Amino acid sequence: MVWLKFLLCLIIILFAGTKAARYADVIAEKTGLGRIWIGLVLLALISSMPELVTGISAVALVKLPDLALGTLLGSCLFNLLILALLDVLYRNGSILSKASRSHTLSAGLGILLIALTAGSILVGEGFSRLRLGWVGIPSIIVFLLYLLGMWRIFYYERNRIPASSPASPIQYGESSARGAWWKFTLAAAAVIGAGIWLAFIGDEIARVTHWDTTFVGSLLLAISTSMPELVICIAALRLGAIDMAVADILGANMINIAKIVLVDLFYTQGPVLAAVSRAHLITAVVTAAMSLLVIVGIAFRQKRKTFIVISWYGLLLIGLYIFGAYALFASGMAQG
Repeated sequence: MVWLKFLLCLIIILFAGTKAARYADVIAEKTGLGRIWIGLVLLALISSMPELVTGISAVALVKLPDLALGTLLGSCLFNLLILALLDVLYRNGSILSKASRSHTLSAGLGILLIALTAGSILVGEGFSRLRLGWVGIPSIIVFLLYLLGMWRIFYYERNRIPASSPASPIQYGESSARGAWWKFTLAAAAVIGAGIWLAFIGDEIARVTHWDTTFVGSLLLAISTSMPELVICIAALRLGAIDMAVADILGANMINIAKIVLVDLFYTQGPVLAAVSRAHLITAVVTAAMSLLVIVGIAFRQKRKTFIVISWYGLLLIGLYIFGAYALFASGMAQG
């Protein structure tokens, strides 16, 4: 029965996510904000809601901070794997060669946020006294840096919009901005609702397997809650909105890390980053390495794929993900 519910959720997300990507593209054209900013904020916020609900539920209801942090960090890991899948699906060469160079700013900010989070986990109890109430100061700093970084990216994008490549002005000439916002809201509500339900279904599957909570959160729940990103990115790719797809992935990763402060707020037993396993450092380091690969892939601008169906960075992204998954599993087995 649980797998039937899982399949139903995926169908809803597939349909609603496809519609959300299309209407987001219309909004990008009508508002003039551009596909990158729409992907970084609007789509990323919508598609990353299941991770937030799962993370808060993990600490507020079942008191498992490792499950919460594993879901957030593991989702970042899986999101970057989606880039490898998009590279395979994209037939006109290397996908990152078609992406704007400004994505390196988002990827770089993501690495910075991941590094600060990893440092806080590494120090652990040493940071336990750095708190505001019961909320850790490091998670607050990460959140403030996210806001500052997004503000800088917004002004950078606003200044370069004339040189960017937005959708053609007549591509959605028959659509109105108001209608696009209304339809996007409905599609987004369906994605969020199904994604949240999917998060609880993933939690139910996790309880049945009896695996280590760090491993379950970083892989099983992370993959489940990342389904909206996967569907929306594939839909954006089919529309030819490569920048919107890449921005959605990088934006969702930054939002996931920034959301740690909200998880910290609901974990009333102290700073959450001081209470979790150091096994999360594996996810953090691999995620940072995968983000760095994305920066190199964008900067290198390789037009043709190295291995016919996939670019060199896509193969390395897959390899790093498999390595991270195995390292997490081995770490869980060792602790068990």
